[in-house]
Amino acid sequence: MIKTTGINHVALVCRDMQETAAFYSNVLNMPLFKTVELPGGGQHFFFDCGNGNSVAFFWWADGPPAAPGIASVRNFPMDAKTAVGSMNHLAFDLPEDQLEAVLDRLEEAGVAHTHTVVNHDDSPMGMSKQMHDGVFVRSVYFTDPNGIMLEFAATTKKFGPEDIAHEPATAADRVEA
Repeated sequence: MIKTTGINHVALVCRDMQETAAFYSNVLNMPLFKTVELPGGGQHFFFDCGNGNSVAFFWWADGPPAAPGIASVRNFPMDAKTAVGSMNHLAFDLPEDQLEAVLDRLEEAGVAHTHTVVNHDDSPMGMSKQMHDGVFVRSVYFTDPNGIMLEFAATTKKFGPEDIAHEPATAADRVEA
């Protein structure tokens, strides 16, 4: 029986390791704790994002360019779809009472962000301008120097069986663009 205890690390790809290391260490306050030089001209760096979890980055001298709208979000929230097998965004857990301070920190660092806390709910739009009992996550979205969409997310309720209300879609339900 498999029973995981969490995520060890998520590995992403960056265009510039120096710029990425400065952003994650200095702006997001995630200490760099391990570096690896890869054969053939590459690097793999690990950053501590709290509670024993980490986010890691690969950099390759001959890596392919970014592919917004395919491998990453093109423009949140207007064009947030990404391709099958891609990573849409990475959400870091944060206490709710720190969300407003995060907005200030991102603004101070010159990082593009949502400028407001997004209240996710089960309404047709999936979000509300006001906080109410149906809000289950509050978020701040932003991008890193590589164009990777990131989120600081605070869960606001305990989930129960009533939160599973939809049948999973199948590949046959997919509409080809």
